[in-house]
Amino acid sequence: MTEIRFYHLERRRVDQALPTLLEHALANGRRVLVRAPSDEMVAALNERLWTYDDASFLPHGAAGDGDPTTQPVFLTAGLENPNAATMLVRLSGADSGDADDAFDPVVILFDGRDEDALAQTRSEWRRLKDQGRAISYWRESDEGGWERAR
Repeated sequence: MTEIRFYHLERRRVDQALPTLLEHALANGRRVLVRAPSDEMVAALNERLWTYDDASFLPHGAAGDGDPTTQPVFLTAGLENPNAATMLVRLSGADSGDADDAFDPVVILFDGRDEDALAQTRSEWRRLKDQGRAISYWRESDEGGWERAR
């Protein structure tokens, strides 16, 4: 059964937290699909991942960046999985789709300071819990890492 992890941002924005999350996933040998709620956010994240740290390189791509099968991290607003990722990072507001079960784990990254995102995420948590899904809740630590809260 797919493990679904809810990551609650309280201090950083999505574009600040995502690079570290992706670095950790790549260090563990994962291929990752990042599903954003819009093409505009995909473009902004694509740019951010190239520039977030002058001392780091995070290999990634999006539509128009060449062959997606060569990308260990692929950014999209759609439901496709062109890089054969095993891990999904779904940003708040992005379509969930039935295709989420093809990934393990699924990370739902949401900004707790956004009331709409918080309400949507709480609703999804209840729905998945009622279905008996394997879910966990993580929140940012004071040091910028993640702590499992449930």
